[in-house]
Amino acid sequence: MPYFDAASSAPLHPVARQALLAALDEGWADPARLYREGRRARLLLDAAREAAAEAVGCRPDELTFTPSGTRALHDGIAGALAGRRRAGRHLVVSAVEHSAVLHAAAAHQAGGGTVAEVPVDGAGRVAPGAYAAALRDAPGPTALACLQSANHEVGTRQPVAEAAQECRAADVPLLVDAAQSLAWGAVAGDWSLLTASAHKWGGPPGVGLLAVRKGVRFAAHGPADERESGRAPGFENIPAVVAAAASLRAVREEAAAEAERLRELVDRIRTRVPRLIPDVEVVGDPERRLPHLVTFSCLYVDGETLLHELDRAGFSVSSGSSCTSSTLTPSHVLRAMGVLSEGNVRVSLPLGTREEDVERFLALLPDLVSRVRGQLGAPRSEEAAAAGSAGGGEEAELVVDSLGKLCPIPVIELAKVIGEVPVGGLVTVLADDEAARLDIPAWCAMRGHEYVGERPADRGTAYRVRRRS
Repeated sequence: MPYFDAASSAPLHPVARQALLAALDEGWADPARLYREGRRARLLLDAAREAAAEAVGCRPDELTFTPSGTRALHDGIAGALAGRRRAGRHLVVSAVEHSAVLHAAAAHQAGGGTVAEVPVDGAGRVAPGAYAAALRDAPGPTALACLQSANHEVGTRQPVAEAAQECRAADVPLLVDAAQSLAWGAVAGDWSLLTASAHKWGGPPGVGLLAVRKGVRFAAHGPADERESGRAPGFENIPAVVAAAASLRAVREEAAAEAERLRELVDRIRTRVPRLIPDVEVVGDPERRLPHLVTFSCLYVDGETLLHELDRAGFSVSSGSSCTSSTLTPSHVLRAMGVLSEGNVRVSLPLGTREEDVERFLALLPDLVSRVRGQLGAPRSEEAAAAGSAGGGEEAELVVDSLGKLCPIPVIELAKVIGEVPVGGLVTVLADDEAARLDIPAWCAMRGHEYVGERPADRGTAYRVRRRS
């Protein structure tokens, strides 16, 4: 069964498995003890730290192993904010950071701090100078800025080196979430703190990395502990740490060749899916992106149903669609980008993905999307095109009540009735599904109609669309 969700968690690398088993026998003792078993465990821990630090691009004594990537982010943000409390209580993050960063920002704000989100463009990338502007416009002195190296949902790489330079000029440390990119190479730029998670590159789950460069003011969160420089309390999981470092070194050795091979496979998906399936939007930067990840959204498609269909066909993929989330709200990444969210599919290929599996995915996908659209009663592409080209020129308005209906039903109902008003006429869609705020404007852009705007309604929101020829 092809597994196409490496961005969530990569399969355990063979080197990680070998290292883990070996370290279970040799690294079980307390590395703080002076007897031979403790010394042996200390040697394994020190060697793993040196290997990981080399891959990160920092000194071994700047790197801490944490119980997870999320813990590394939370501790890194909390420690940097606490260490620079006298400098200020303002935090700057991008609008597309991992939810772990946004949760930490919310906690900081709840504790009396201030937070600013840097917007992104339609490809999910922050603009040059955006961090300099955010720091300049801050309500007070900024304690910390955060920027991911590459986005976990759409694969867009961020201009970390430029942002780090802007932060350095303002004397503000930059924390980089490198969870998605570290397998492909070190993060460039003069960053101050960096985090990563081993299960993203094929290491075991339960190991995170936190690098804090010398000179960065940092105060560990919570009670002090003598282990890991006081930054990660508790007994080190040496077998998992050894496996994480060994697998990181192994994937780095394969990175150049695999990046080239996987980029070609992803390019096939990016190019052929819009040709094979009508009304599909491929999202994310087409060039400045991770080599193994592609995201696309399918109009008139229930994302959860499509993922179930793909699973039954033998493919494991992920989604940022609100139809597949427990909160029934679109992914904050897609929302920040302002792109179509319904029927969203994220394909992230693990190392060693076979060409024939990608070809089979491309062969099966059009029928699966057509089947889901048919189940929902969505208009066929040629019907939608015909509806958008007929009609007169007088003003008219039609109201569609989609209250209580979830994505993609409001958009489907809009598509079915747009032909009932003349060119220049208006359709108002009443909807209380948050996804409609993204998907109706995206539908207008894809079908050539004008999105007039939104206004509050008695229940939900009224979205107004003008029919254009």
